[in-house]
Amino acid sequence: MKQYFDLKGQVAIVTGCSGGLGVQMAKALANQGCNIVPVARRLDKLEEIAKEISEEYGVECLPLRLDITDTEAVDRVVKEAYDHFGRIDILINNAGTGAVAPAEDITDDQFANEMEIDLFGTFKVARAVAKTAMIPAKYGRIINIASMYGLVGNKVAGSAPYHAAKGGVVNLTRALAAEWGKYGITVNAICPGYFYTPLTKETLDSDFFQANARTMIPEERYGNEGELDTAAIFLASPASSYVTGVNLPVDGGYTCM
Repeated sequence: MKQYFDLKGQVAIVTGCSGGLGVQMAKALANQGCNIVPVARRLDKLEEIAKEISEEYGVECLPLRLDITDTEAVDRVVKEAYDHFGRIDILINNAGTGAVAPAEDITDDQFANEMEIDLFGTFKVARAVAKTAMIPAKYGRIINIASMYGLVGNKVAGSAPYHAAKGGVVNLTRALAAEWGKYGITVNAICPGYFYTPLTKETLDSDFFQANARTMIPEERYGNEGELDTAAIFLASPASSYVTGVNLPVDGGYTCM
């Protein structure tokens, strides 16, 4: 029997892996047998997560501290991961931030910081992983975590820098897919809607956001833990070999309206 989504022996770097969707996707890949390199700025939290994943799924984890805005650090951490495992098959570019304020009140620093992390940081990690591991191997799966707000605007909470940065990630995904396809590297993006995490639960359960879900989302609810997993597994697997440059909304239908 063919195992379409078997990732045994493969290695994935997951950025922004100190909580929320990053941890959920790391666990999803580990469940398929993939070794995990969780990276984020909080090493204490990463070590705790790595221990949990290793014990639960029986895979090897190498937690590494990383600020994705630091080019030298990005190159160093990618090399360390590659030297340790001898391969990097998958990259999930999940690290990000979000400035929320009316557009007229957003400062230059807020806008620049959003771009530096969400867009430029995404590119820096993709560049380093491709150059160090994937181009020489003639194989790779890069998954950028954009957002449904990279595809549409919104009236719920002003966040122009976030929209701009994630829109950049959407087209960066297409550009890298076009350039790196000849190396056997696929580059796709997942565009999540609102998902429940420990940090978002209180907000999403508020009367305002519940009313918003009923009005704006065809499924009339927000995403639950696990509902992003299968999209990540598919795009990370050999089964997605002819899928590249795609920006996949996982948003309960928000962007279809």
